Amino acid sequence: MTRMLRPDAEALLRDLLARTAEAHGRFETEELGGVYDEAWPAWYAAFMARTLEAEGFALERSG
Repeated sequence: MTRMLRPDAEALLRDLLARTAEAHGRFETEELGGVYDEAWPAWYAAFMARTLEAEGFALERSG
């Protein structure tokens, strides 16, 4: 059985990824002095988790 995402899930994730990319760009420029962040996946995950929590979302495993 394939579960479908809520209709707005794709838009939510697209927006969150765009905001995360923008914030990470600022982080690389301002905090790392323009150096490429090799650990960007961990930074993205932490930022996205904090943002979702702050906006009242919770990730749960179903079933």
